Amino acid sequence: MLGVAWLRIASAALVFALWRRPWRAFARLDREARRLLLGWGAVLAVMNACFYLAIDRLPLGTVAAIEFLPVIALAALGARTPRNGLALVLAVPGVYLLTGVRLEGEPLGVALAFGNAVLFAVYIVLAHRVARHEELSGIDGLAISMLAAAVFVTPLGGWEVVPALGDPVALLAGVGVGVCSSVVPYVSDQLAMRRLPRATYALLVSLLPATATVIGVAVLAQVPSLTEVAGVALVIAGVALHRAPPEQSPRAARAESAAPPARASAAAPAPAPHS
Repeated sequence: MLGVAWLRIASAALVFALWRRPWRAFARLDREARRLLLGWGAVLAVMNACFYLAIDRLPLGTVAAIEFLPVIALAALGARTPRNGLALVLAVPGVYLLTGVRLEGEPLGVALAFGNAVLFAVYIVLAHRVARHEELSGIDGLAISMLAAAVFVTPLGGWEVVPALGDPVALLAGVGVGVCSSVVPYVSDQLAMRRLPRATYALLVSLLPATATVIGVAVLAQVPSLTEVAGVALVIAGVALHRAPPEQSPRAARAESAAPPARASAAAPAPAPHS
């Protein structure tokens, strides 16, 4: 399974290298920005490794269910109004009904699933910072981090790929997984995070189980149960109710903090003479 993680990340890194040539953007960054991108790359590497090791031991539905728990917590951190609090009250049980959270299975699998979930929440935090960074585009930052992730994941899973190097079908399948799972979705994340507050993005991610249910009906003719319909309705209601707080752009915030204090519009009137 670690070989699949390596193929996914390495193929995505190759696509980004050919598309964006990210080393040029990396050379222009300061030390803090480089640390951010390298840290994000490490998170991408370990998160994918935990995910594939977890689904090797637990049902995919269980791993996916656990993965949504920290996402809901991130949305809760931004729910500072009664309206957004109510949105979370609706969305959380909706996700639970859709995913059917189950913690049965071997303890190592559960631990890996929770590790993947925590790292997914960290991914959202770091990805949002990169998307709002002014010194580079979010996609260039993603490309740099994906190259770093390929370096970090190689000691973990690169050795498992060696037997598949002579199988072109397996290699093409790995490239397909990389493009469909680590290029298109992560680029879409960067475009969305550039425009959305982090809490709003996290809550919208909670819509994914509902979306999957609708696609299952339309494409796979999988008719949902009444419980699943209730879950879809709760999640959609929560997302519809949520309102993003107004956010200042980083440039506007710095301009405001650097502006000199306003001067008095007029001099204070001289005190009247005593009689």
